[in-house]
Amino acid sequence: MTATVAAVAAGTVLTFAGAETSGAFAQDSGPAPESIQLPEEVMPVFVAKPVVQPVPEASPADDFSDLSDPQVSDSPASASSLQELVSQTPTDSALSEELHCLAGAVYFESRGEPLAGQLAVAQVIINRTESRQFPASYCGVVHQRSQFSFVKNGRMPSPRRASSAWQRAKAIARIAHQGTWQSEADDSLYFHANYVRPSWSRSKQARARISTHIFYR
Repeated sequence: MTATVAAVAAGTVLTFAGAETSGAFAQDSGPAPESIQLPEEVMPVFVAKPVVQPVPEASPADDFSDLSDPQVSDSPASASSLQELVSQTPTDSALSEELHCLAGAVYFESRGEPLAGQLAVAQVIINRTESRQFPASYCGVVHQRSQFSFVKNGRMPSPRRASSAWQRAKAIARIAHQGTWQSEADDSLYFHANYVRPSWSRSKQARARISTHIFYR
C-alpha cells in the first residue's frame, strides 16, 4: 500500500498482475531467490505518469491501532535466508485490516517477483507511512488515489485466498511490518518496472534493482 496538504509528485509506477504472480533486499545466504512462473500470469499494467494530489488530513482511521497481530513476535529472525523465514512465518490467523492492505499490495503488485522483490514493495509502503508526503497508514497509502493500479474505485480486489501466492504475501507483510528481515529497498518511496523509464525517475536516487523493479528515494 500525513497531516499536511502538499503537492505530491508521487510518480510511482507500480505494477499489478491479474493472476498468480509475486514484489526488496535479498539477504539470502541460501539458494537464489524464488521466482514464481505461473501459466495464467498476465502482463502487468502500469500507472505511467506522475500524480500530483493533496494528501488528506490524518483521521482516526489512519492510525495503527488496527495493527495488533497475534502472530507478531519481538524475537529476532533466526532463519538463514528470506525463503526460510517466509516458511517459518505463520499465516493461519486472520490479518488486521492494515496488514491485509499491506499483504494485498504485495500480492497484486509483486507476486510474480522473487521474495526479495515482494519484501521491497512492502518496504516502500511502510516507508511511505513514515513520510510526511503520504498517508500515515498502510491502507491510506495503498488506497491513495492513482498510486496503485490494482485499486479500482477505491477498492482492492479479492486475492485468491487458497493460493500459495497469498500465503507468501501474508508472510512477507508480517516480516516487513515486524522488520525481521532487512530490505535492499532501504528508504525507497517509489518504484517502477525496469522496462519503462518515467521522467520522474531522473530526479530520484536509485536504491535497488530487484528482478524487474527499480526502487528509488
